[in-house]
Amino acid sequence: MALGFDIGGTLGVVNPDKGFSVKRNPQVYEVSFGDGYQQRASRGLNPMTEEISVNFATRPKDEIDDIEAFFETKAGITKFNFTYADSNESGNEKTIKVVCSNWSVTYNYDDYYSLTATLKRVYEA
Repeated sequence: MALGFDIGGTLGVVNPDKGFSVKRNPQVYEVSFGDGYQQRASRGLNPMTEEISVNFATRPKDEIDDIEAFFETKAGITKFNFTYADSNESGNEKTIKVVCSNWSVTYNYDDYYSLTATLKRVYEA
């Protein structure tokens, strides 16, 4: 699989700019007792949440329009595959299922725009 995600149409697979970031947050039940003692347990089968911030900087308007239209059709509900380089995986690529519930478009100049999006990992079949 190529890095990025497939939006179909004339663009096919789009690749975000290099240097995207991943924010991980373990989901933990925590109980504190009166004497300072604490007990912790993970929440659910997949307790690690992940949010990936991706950028598509200074690209032609048509390309940004196609990416935004893809996100609009998914409406933050329908998952899609996102593939990125990961030196810990065999083949150096990792594919995860994500949804995109927010993005923003910046109008740079002329017909060049930028788009920033947050992809949230989901654990579904």
